[in-house]
Amino acid sequence: MKNNTFTRRTFIQGLGLATAGLSLGIFGGSAYSEDRLPQTPSTDALLKPNVFVHIDSTGLVTYVCHRSEMGQGIRSSLPYLIADELGADMAKVKILQADGDKVYGDQNTDGSKSIRSIYFKMRQVAATAREMMIEVAAKKWKVSKDQCFAENNFIHLKNTHKKFSFGELIEEASLLPVPALETVKLRADKELKRVGKDLPLIDGIDYTNGKIIFGADVKIPGMLVATITRPPVSGGKINKLDDKKALKIPGVKKILRMPEPKEPFHFQPWGGVAVIAENTWAAIQGREALEISWDHGKNKLYNSVEYRKALEKSASSQGSVVRKLGDVEEAFKNCEKIIEADYYVPHLPHAPMEPPVCLAHYKKEDGTCEIWVPSQNPQAARTEAARVLGISEDKVTVHVTFLGGGFGRKSKADFTSEAAYISKEINAPVRVQWTREDDIHNDYLNTVNSQKFMAGIDKKGKVIAWKHRTAFPPIRSVFDDKVKVANISDLNQGVADMALNIPNIQTEACEAEHHLRIGWLRSVYNIFHAFGTHSFLDEIAHSLKKDPRDFLLEIFRDEKSLSPKDLGVESVVNHGASLEEHPVNPHRLREVIKKVTEVSGWKNRKKFKNRSFGLAAHRSFLSYVGVVASVTKNTNNELWVDEVWICIDAGIVVNTERVRAQMEGSVMNGITYLKYGGVTHKDGAVEQSNFDGVKLLMMPEIPRKIHVEIINSKELPGGVGEPGLPPVAPAVANAIFALTGKRLREFASKDFT
Repeated sequence: MKNNTFTRRTFIQGLGLATAGLSLGIFGGSAYSEDRLPQTPSTDALLKPNVFVHIDSTGLVTYVCHRSEMGQGIRSSLPYLIADELGADMAKVKILQADGDKVYGDQNTDGSKSIRSIYFKMRQVAATAREMMIEVAAKKWKVSKDQCFAENNFIHLKNTHKKFSFGELIEEASLLPVPALETVKLRADKELKRVGKDLPLIDGIDYTNGKIIFGADVKIPGMLVATITRPPVSGGKINKLDDKKALKIPGVKKILRMPEPKEPFHFQPWGGVAVIAENTWAAIQGREALEISWDHGKNKLYNSVEYRKALEKSASSQGSVVRKLGDVEEAFKNCEKIIEADYYVPHLPHAPMEPPVCLAHYKKEDGTCEIWVPSQNPQAARTEAARVLGISEDKVTVHVTFLGGGFGRKSKADFTSEAAYISKEINAPVRVQWTREDDIHNDYLNTVNSQKFMAGIDKKGKVIAWKHRTAFPPIRSVFDDKVKVANISDLNQGVADMALNIPNIQTEACEAEHHLRIGWLRSVYNIFHAFGTHSFLDEIAHSLKKDPRDFLLEIFRDEKSLSPKDLGVESVVNHGASLEEHPVNPHRLREVIKKVTEVSGWKNRKKFKNRSFGLAAHRSFLSYVGVVASVTKNTNNELWVDEVWICIDAGIVVNTERVRAQMEGSVMNGITYLKYGGVTHKDGAVEQSNFDGVKLLMMPEIPRKIHVEIINSKELPGGVGEPGLPPVAPAVANAIFALTGKRLREFASKDFT
């Protein structure tokens, strides 16, 4: 306790949790401590073949983690991969968090790509240092390099007891030319002793004892706190401001108008009025005392109920054809039966446990700015801060704290820009603190969606025609306000890459006006496309009186590689990866269906009384996931998802424990969205304000058991953080139908109670 202030951290430390659990301090622990702010990695290391791996004369290996930690466990995956390839002892590995800087390449911790996009690059990074030390050791022993190997922080000579510690070789190794990454030889996969196993959560103890520094924990001398009243309607402006009462609040220092945003919105500050004060409480009280009238602008007409009608009308009309196989219209003429259904998903908020926050210190004397922020994309934060300040990026330093959740929200830089702008205007360090209400009202929401499906069945009970229309404002409208229709990149998320074994397929993207700032949220468009598609497939199966498992194995193709032509599209925008390395492989999808139904006891599901099962499987972010959900009724006769089985084929997996945690979190996330939905708008403003309106799954609602199966695969790594989410909602919805006979065609349905 300092200055008689009782903080969250003081409380946790007072519980004595610092001595609980495994002693993981030897693994380097947190990048930050109570007394040390996030800072640029040390330059003391002698061997620095690249910006990621540094080794000093004691043999200490410092790994600079350039991706953000937001609970997904990247700091408990990449360090083990580095250590395995390097031959390091994890007890001598220290982790530091990288600042936002282009020297690290892509730092955007989004799109489930932190492992899949750099798995081999990070191995090359580590192998470079290893090969340089081996070269020195081989010269000393006068042997060929293939007679040497690295293990436990030593370079060993094969078939002898001779060895050099890393520290003994560093000085000479540092004088060698650094080999190009593509020339270094990687270890054989069998030599990677940790990869593919359950590995400890490196920062686990520091999470429990309060040592981890999140965004709102950072404090520097002279820091002020700001809260902002932002326009309640996206793009709104101030008509009239009376700040007299606010300025009388003790501790309030200044009232500042924020820049008014202009379309396209990008990552601009939202506008409004900032109240700058000595502490958070004073800033909040000052904000409440402001008297403001608003010009809400054109988006004040946005209402969820009316917009839904317009969106559904659009999805029922001809759209732009983005996928075409065969002749759908002709096929429908020859069908014995046509099945139709409409699906709707509202705007979904991110609602991370830690609302957005940023501390910025602009220094007038030299025109530089130092920033501390829980950002998923520190380079974007740096770029936006520089833009707002009117300075070059090299004058902005962005330190990345731990994130109290992100889900895509903290890849946007609006809250960073706000702090930078205010700091320059008041010439003092300032922390902009968002409240939960700010977070809900001013989110980059996941977009709203309406879908219409038609399936044609022939006399033999085969699906011969499939028409799918989808209408939603694309995220690109945030960057180009003229965009109204999804493109092939958008539809590669659960539409264009759906490998259906149907000869006649037509998919159409329908027009949708945008009225809000929208953005990517965990799994993005896959959320609603998977819900609609896999629920509708279940409808077809039941209509044909077929086992849903057998029907899915019938309806999904069994090839291991499909070209754009096979899928009926001009191109497949494959989550940033090549189709050669990561083909659309429905065989893998079929295999997770087989596995998840096997482990769940699917074939015996009808033996249970008052309990039913639902199935869904989906490809996203280069991984394949199958889900079986069991639904029953609790003691209050309410529907309860009592058990879930989830199976993922994500290719090569580094840390199975972290993958398991991501799958469990995906199940919780998916049930939450299906049961409670998202937010609604009236007169342009979000109607919900906190967790009383944006509900989360509570302890009594959590499944009693979540089983996670990870396919032991040698395929290239796929994504993990997002792919588990999309099939959860349709699996649960299908189970509810099997139990009650009621089909859920929207999130937050009254039939899920």
